[in-house]
This record gives sequence, structure tokens and C-alpha cells, in this order.
Amino acid sequence: MRAVQFNEFAGIDALRLEAVADPAPAEGEVLVKVTAVGLNFFDTLVLRDKYQFTPRLPSSPGGEIAGVVEALGDGVTGVTGVSVGQRVMAYVGGNGCRERLAIKASSAIPIPDGVSDDVAAGVSITYGTAMHGLKDRANLRPGETVAVLGAAGGAGLAAVEIAKLMGARVIAVASSAEKVALAKQYGADEGIDYMQDDLKAALKARTAPHGLDVLYDCVGGDSAEPSLRALGWKGRYLVIGFASGDIPRIPLNLVLLKGCDVLGVFWTAFVDREPEAHRANTLQVLTWCRDGKLAPHIHGTFPLAETAQALRLIQGRKANGKVIVRPQE
Repeated sequence: MRAVQFNEFAGIDALRLEAVADPAPAEGEVLVKVTAVGLNFFDTLVLRDKYQFTPRLPSSPGGEIAGVVEALGDGVTGVTGVSVGQRVMAYVGGNGCRERLAIKASSAIPIPDGVSDDVAAGVSITYGTAMHGLKDRANLRPGETVAVLGAAGGAGLAAVEIAKLMGARVIAVASSAEKVALAKQYGADEGIDYMQDDLKAALKARTAPHGLDVLYDCVGGDSAEPSLRALGWKGRYLVIGFASGDIPRIPLNLVLLKGCDVLGVFWTAFVDREPEAHRANTLQVLTWCRDGKLAPHIHGTFPLAETAQALRLIQGRKANGKVIVRPQE
């Protein structure tokens, strides 16, 4: 079979399309014919060994997949409900950009009729993170105001949609008028182009006199402190990631004066530590997709051989929504 792999931590240029042996499912695993792979910003970090974990080489990008179950390992039948021929999606952490993959049967979640493989492959991480951050960590309540930094990216658009479904007023923060407009198409009530407006002043003006209830920060960098200063009393700052490439240093006196919470949203650890809660969140997202309440935006799809081009879009912050690789093309 074919796989896109890297054998050194040299960034996107290290990726190669190679022929590798077909996998076989071990005990408790299923073999999946991979039809769609969701790419994320963290894939670009893994390629440079800049992420929280270091994969064993050779490795492939792609932490979330959709596909069709082709074979069952020992002990799977009758235990998980997964069957041959079933469409499933799963968070796999990495190695998704290949034609077949053996995964834990317990991680395979059935895809409802009416939800495409492309959509299913793109919701695990971004929408899962939004659910965990807004529901589990921030305890977002209807009527509260949420600002989403990086609102036009895959993670940001997911947060815009989930926050709106939960009854929040959503302010999209992005780096251009076009990106703000896209976020509004997906439910944002209003937006701020921080390349044109002073971010702190604009957020304060839109949330006066109460202040911002929840900040969903996928970006970090120079946007972090001005946004924190716009939080209201007992606001919640959700630390999602650092797409800017810069991990901010927050003045703790601001946290003290505002009585606010700074909450880490480490979704991958949540999946490992609370698998049933993760599964429930994912099933809710899939149900919303099936019912038309969520419409994940797909920036583009790419054949397996063009994985590097797809990742360059993400690394260059040129992707709006999800980028999908189709290994069977």
C-alpha cells in the first residue's frame, strides 16, 4: 500500500510518498481502509519535533481518519459492535496519511448515514476540542459572550459553530475582513479584523459594561494579553493552542484583578483520560452534522500524493476550515 511518511524532523520537505507493507489488525484492533484524513496545525509541528510528543520514525501526518472496516482482530466481534463493511471515524493521533491503518476497535465510532467521510474525518479534533473547551471546561451558558481568536481556521470555525449552538453570542476575531465574513457565515454574530482595529479596545467596546465571558484562544502570541484585558469579572480564558508560533507570557496580576480563570484545554489528554466523555461529545457532534445543525467547512481535499501541499496551506495560515487528504485518490 501507499503512505506519506517522514524519516527525519525536517518539516514538510521531509515527506515522501512510499510503498509500505499492509498492516494486520492485532487483538482488539480493526483494519480500516482509509478514505479521508483530517489535517491540523499540530501536524506541521510534529514534522519539526515541536509538538508535545515525539513520534517514532518513520511516521505519517494525520491524526483523524474516516474509512471502512475491512477486517477485525481477535476479540473484537461481539464486544465493540464494529463490523466489517461499516463506515467509521476515529482519532488516531498520527499515521493517518496512508491507504490502510490498524486502529483500536474502541476508538472506532460509527458514521451516521447522511454524514460524508470528508466531514467525519474533520470533526474529531477541532469540534472535539470545541466541545471539551466550551462545554466541559468553560461551562458555557446561554446568553454569554464568547470571543474566538483565529476564528476562520479549522479550530476557530468549529468553536464559532459550537458556541452558537450552545446559545452564546459569538465575536469572531481574525486577520482579515474576508476571514471575519467567513466566520459570520458559520454563526458569528459580529467580528473584529485585528489587522485594522485595536483588539483590546474593540473587544471592550463590544462587551461593555460587563466584559467578555469566555475567550477561546487558538492563536496565542500578541493577541493573548489584549484579549485577556477585555475579560469581565470571573471570565474564562481557554488556552487552546499557539498557531502564531509564540507562546504568550500572561501577567498574573490581570488574572488576580479580574478574578478570572485560565483553563488549559488539552484535548488529547482528555481523550486518553476520559474516553467515554470523549465518545459522548463526538456522537453529539456527529448527530448535529446529520441533522444539519453543524455544517463543517472544508477548505479543500487533496489526493495522498499532495499531502505536502495541503500541509503548506495550514502552515502558511491560508486554510479556512478543514483540509482533507483522500488516500484512495
